[in-house]
Amino acid sequence: MSIFLKPLQEQVLVVTGASSGIGLATAEAAVRAGASVVLVARSGDALAEIARRLEAEADALGRVATATCDVADRAQVDAAAQTAIDRFGRIDTWVNNAGVSIYGTMEETPLDDARRLFDTNVWGVFNGCQAAIPHLKVQGGALINVGSEVSDATIPMQGVYSASKHAVKGINDAFRIELEEVEKASVKVTLVQPTAVDTPYPQHARNLRDQEAKLPTPMIEATKVAHAILEAATSPTDVQKVGAMAHLNTALAKAVPSLFDKMAAMQFERQHTDLPAMHEQGALHRSSQENGVVGVIEGRGSDASKP
Repeated sequence: MSIFLKPLQEQVLVVTGASSGIGLATAEAAVRAGASVVLVARSGDALAEIARRLEAEADALGRVATATCDVADRAQVDAAAQTAIDRFGRIDTWVNNAGVSIYGTMEETPLDDARRLFDTNVWGVFNGCQAAIPHLKVQGGALINVGSEVSDATIPMQGVYSASKHAVKGINDAFRIELEEVEKASVKVTLVQPTAVDTPYPQHARNLRDQEAKLPTPMIEATKVAHAILEAATSPTDVQKVGAMAHLNTALAKAVPSLFDKMAAMQFERQHTDLPAMHEQGALHRSSQENGVVGVIEGRGSDASKP
């Protein structure tokens, strides 16, 4: 069945992980386009500051709400959904974006850390989907899950993160088939798969290594991913790969897996800087104060995340 999605300026969006990076870039772009947005993240103080700024600069008074929420906690996710209903009366698009990583080999990763990552990246998506779907079914809408190129193409040094994004793809695909093909519900389910993005992601990650973490180049800007997310909110699509490397790496992983494995191994040493580790705990077990769109590493200025 065909699914109708409203123009962005007529929508109410819920965005998880909205205090930094891709989530913040998505929320900013949506508000500036005229949408009403519920910002969801663990850092309530950061959300309040962002909401005040957006309402002032985007002439968006009354169009921005916040919900302090750990997506691993289903009750908190349900409360975030209720915030949208109480403030705006409906939900048109729900974006499951919240996520965190671990820098370290699979062998050295503590099980408690791996479980916490899955609580956020996997069960957080599952919670968001289940909380959003009853509301989206009322008038139709979009359910957007942010995966990664590593949903298909694993990268060493971030093996647990890669595993979680494989799981996100499975969750996304199962919800899509059940909703669209079995139930014929008017809910479009989309997986967004970006390549490496220049955000505070490395600083938010749990770092088990001695050197400060980084993402391998090339990286794309968070605004490019935000554009893809908002395009999926208005134009039904199954998958949105973002960035040339996302297309290349996923294609190679499927078509020539032995070659891809060798290329992926070359990324092992390219995921840390020559600086000592300064964000060992990151935001895995607690919220972070690194709340910008672009990543920053101490000692490298405003372009610090770019090696």
